[in-house]
Amino acid sequence: MAPASPTTVGGGTGEASVERIDVEAVNSPAKRTLYKAREPIHPKRVHGKYRRLKWAIMALTLGVYYALPWLRWPRGVNEPNQAILIDFAGSRFYFFSIEIWPDELYYVTGLLILAALGLFLATALFGRIWCGYTCPQTVWTDLYIAVERWVEGDRNKRIKLASQPWTTDKVIKKISKHTLWILIGMATGGAWIFYFHDAPTIAAQFFKGQAPFSAYFYFALLTATTYVFAGSMREQICTYICPWPRIQAALTDADTLEVTYKSDRGEPRGAHKKGDSWEGRGDCVSCRACVAACPMGIDIRDGAQLECINCALCIDACDDIMARVGRPASLIGYDTDVNMVRRKAGMAQKYNFIRSRTILYSVAFVLVAAIMSWALITRATVNLHVIRDRTPPYVMLSDGSVRNAFTVKIINRGNIERHFQLDVDGPDETGVSVVGESVDGRSLELAVADDAIRSIRLFVTLPREAISAPSIPITIKVRDIRTGEEAATSTVFLSQGR
Repeated sequence: MAPASPTTVGGGTGEASVERIDVEAVNSPAKRTLYKAREPIHPKRVHGKYRRLKWAIMALTLGVYYALPWLRWPRGVNEPNQAILIDFAGSRFYFFSIEIWPDELYYVTGLLILAALGLFLATALFGRIWCGYTCPQTVWTDLYIAVERWVEGDRNKRIKLASQPWTTDKVIKKISKHTLWILIGMATGGAWIFYFHDAPTIAAQFFKGQAPFSAYFYFALLTATTYVFAGSMREQICTYICPWPRIQAALTDADTLEVTYKSDRGEPRGAHKKGDSWEGRGDCVSCRACVAACPMGIDIRDGAQLECINCALCIDACDDIMARVGRPASLIGYDTDVNMVRRKAGMAQKYNFIRSRTILYSVAFVLVAAIMSWALITRATVNLHVIRDRTPPYVMLSDGSVRNAFTVKIINRGNIERHFQLDVDGPDETGVSVVGESVDGRSLELAVADDAIRSIRLFVTLPREAISAPSIPITIKVRDIRTGEEAATSTVFLSQGR
């Protein structure tokens, strides 16, 4: 049965009319939609200083991403020589001269905190400058749009091509575009796996089919996400998926410098003909060049919007129009809400970069950076871990003495083999023995390979008459024979007591 039509109750002049809606028809699957279909955006190419800046940043960031895994860095004989390497197999993270062990992941945490504080500070000062210039989604989307423009033409040609029926020319252009997009995605996925393996080695293994499964999996994953995110979803990632647009509102204030339409100068807007007076009107000629240039498809003249990524392409587009009509540039430009108010009041512009929040972020950034720098400078290159046997905690020997067993791990974080002297400090009667090693009194010399851990079984023995309590403090320590660097661990010798 067809859904009932809305019914009008009342009628005639002066009478209230109320529509009775068929609720069942409205809520039917045919009528109900949970997600608006994407309307493709075809941004127009613009020229100007911000577009040139974005090209330069794109070249720099993509160049660093693709080339960095191939950069070599000299280390020890048995260590990888890749400058940046996340080596899961070897449980190491290499960053030029810095080597992070699994128990030092707090350095990575510190780096993440620094990145967050730096982003907070940049946002408080310049709004969504990260989103507009250096966010991977923005950079790869810019690259994909450039490829699309190169294959299909600029905005008007792309819109026309999209509305045309499928012809041989359209099929060739679409296949060419998507092929290039996939190749870029494959380069992105390929570069990603280079950060987790030695780049030349994994590259050769990859094409021979000898690489580990994880390499092929993440290659396919990064290829697919790059292709889909930058090719098909684009502004939807920034609007619906990325949480940053919603977070950044809490980091900005009236003094934040953001891409802004200066309504105090532009309004009232309207079309303008050559020779007409500019008296009694604003500089905006309603050309919508800013809208055509926007990769997010918004109108910057509507004010601050969640979708705006502050890419500044609308500034270049507007400046070009202002030059053509003979008006000053920067009708759209980086500005603050405070300056908008000050100009309307006839006051001079003022930029207040030193504010409570910028001071807070700066101090926190410097403090964390100082702590991390100090930790790296004073970082020990030898560590000692002592694990006692718990079952049993001690053993009674035939002569009445008591023995405790320990597993001692000596960690050499240096890039050369080192020789250590191991000592046990305790009662004078303490006896020491090590499985497979000869001990001179309570000391022995041990060699530990570069960037390695050596584990030994250590037995500590006390005669019965020397045991004065169920728990006797002892200290196990190692010392680098050449440099004198030491590491020590305090533990206890357990027994029944006297």
